[in-house]
Amino acid sequence: MLTIRLLLPHLVLAALASLAPAASSEAQVRTGITINDTGVQPENVTSSADGSVFFGSMLKGTIYRAPPGAAQAEPWILASTAGLTNVLGVLAHDASNTLWVCQNSTGGRGGAPVVGQTALRSFDLATGAPTGTYNFPSNGGVCNDVAVAPDGTVYTTESFANRIHRLRPGATALGVWATDAQIGTVDGIAVLADGAIYVNGFSSGGLFRIPVNADGSAGALQRLETSLPFTRPDGLRAVGPMTLLQAEQGGRLAEVTIAGSRAEVRVIRDSLPRASGVTVVGDNALVLVDLTRIVVVPYRSR
Repeated sequence: MLTIRLLLPHLVLAALASLAPAASSEAQVRTGITINDTGVQPENVTSSADGSVFFGSMLKGTIYRAPPGAAQAEPWILASTAGLTNVLGVLAHDASNTLWVCQNSTGGRGGAPVVGQTALRSFDLATGAPTGTYNFPSNGGVCNDVAVAPDGTVYTTESFANRIHRLRPGATALGVWATDAQIGTVDGIAVLADGAIYVNGFSSGGLFRIPVNADGSAGALQRLETSLPFTRPDGLRAVGPMTLLQAEQGGRLAEVTIAGSRAEVRVIRDSLPRASGVTVVGDNALVLVDLTRIVVVPYRSR
């Protein structure tokens, strides 16, 4: 098992045990990564098809990148030049050569002035150049995570307000697509082969499906029955036609397979404190835990 630990002045990704054999050369090469910065608090993680790994900082706003097989992640998109603040969700979308980023205002915590605008941001996945900014209608919301449908429509969650926003291809502004208090602090989001949008509720512990109607509008929200209960579900990624990987802050990485109105849950690894994000590189799931380290878990979807 490979672990990333925050050891000031560096965030160190150190190999603690040998990895299971992997199908890709990227998974075999990456045995340790050092992040060349201090005080980094990543909340989510994503990867591109070539095995590059990306994450942002809640404290600094900077986006970090580790190229395929690289032993060190460097600051890549600087908050000071891109105007980024409090980054949560990140999603690498190879088909559009886009890195989608959830940027949040500081919210004026502790009586300080509000810094930054809550928005969905887009950057060139190859160069890091900014390509778009789509402000949330309320600057007090929390842009949490992002998913992209096959037709290029982008969906993003607004936690606490329990809203899902939509950005249609070619649109210049987000629109509220669905909202329902039943979700209970909407967090992770993914699109599966049935075309529906799947979200989880951090406080409700639920997994929900929202069909997309023929005209693009949101269908009726449905809470799925799960074979195991969830505890503070967070990061959510599609890994198969009807299969999701979910990181739970209750301490677990789970594979979730949808069949009708039921979701079969297979525990991949437990004892992962405050797991908040997950991505897959080769035959490994990279799970962000404790906002300080990434555990690399051997994983191959069934």
